[in-house]
Amino acid sequence: MTPKLEIITRLPPAGVARKPVPLLFVHGAFIGAWCWDEYFLAWFAARGYVTQAVSLRGHGQSEGHDHLDWWSIGDYVRDVRFVAAGMERPPVLIGHSMGGFVVQKCLEYAKDEPWPAAALLAAVPPHGLAASTMHLALARPDLFGEINRYMAGHAAHPDLLADVLFAHPMDEARLERYYGLMQGESSRALWDMSLFDLPRLYAMRVPPLLVMGAEADRLIPAAQVRATAGAYGVPAHVFPDMGHGMMLERDWLQVAEHLAAWLESLEL
Repeated sequence: MTPKLEIITRLPPAGVARKPVPLLFVHGAFIGAWCWDEYFLAWFAARGYVTQAVSLRGHGQSEGHDHLDWWSIGDYVRDVRFVAAGMERPPVLIGHSMGGFVVQKCLEYAKDEPWPAAALLAAVPPHGLAASTMHLALARPDLFGEINRYMAGHAAHPDLLADVLFAHPMDEARLERYYGLMQGESSRALWDMSLFDLPRLYAMRVPPLLVMGAEADRLIPAAQVRATAGAYGVPAHVFPDMGHGMMLERDWLQVAEHLAAWLESLEL
């Protein structure tokens, strides 16, 4: 049974022609749907898209926090499919980081659910987290250690969030607010992304796919973004001078505009 899920919906304002295909945004690890509502949902709604963002079970205001470590990537996939089934038409799936991994897993169901398109932002690659984890451990052992302490339930300083997510200085009040919205993540889901439930490319019917990343990303390096694009036979677009938190970065509008232009080119 699917827990009660938080779904944030933003509709086109009055007088704006509605696009025929909606957008469904999927967040990454340790956060919730709020990350998309900061900028992206209203921005795309103003351009005619019905936009929704789901907090996966155990995240944001969704149910399931008491059993967070029980939840698997398969459970998160079920959440996305459940929300998509309630939309007027199959949506374009847009996932960031872990959410991008979940979107890839959703593509395994394309024969039953013909997704019109999908976009991956700094997504965990189809070969899993191992290479990215090793890169971080070697390049920034201090940061790697702090992240592991946070995952173990220890308090962390907001500066850790800034170091992990952003390439540019963040307003202190905004950073504190973001830090207050961060949360734990399912260890089971992290293991699934590392080894136990990697995307089955042979089972997919891949729709038009956009792969984007950030040059200053410490969690999913640009090389891993390019590897993801190569696995699917599409080009990668890597934004210079940008960190992992692409939808919250100072230059988030560059990401939104690139995504919007790609959507327009598809003529969905």
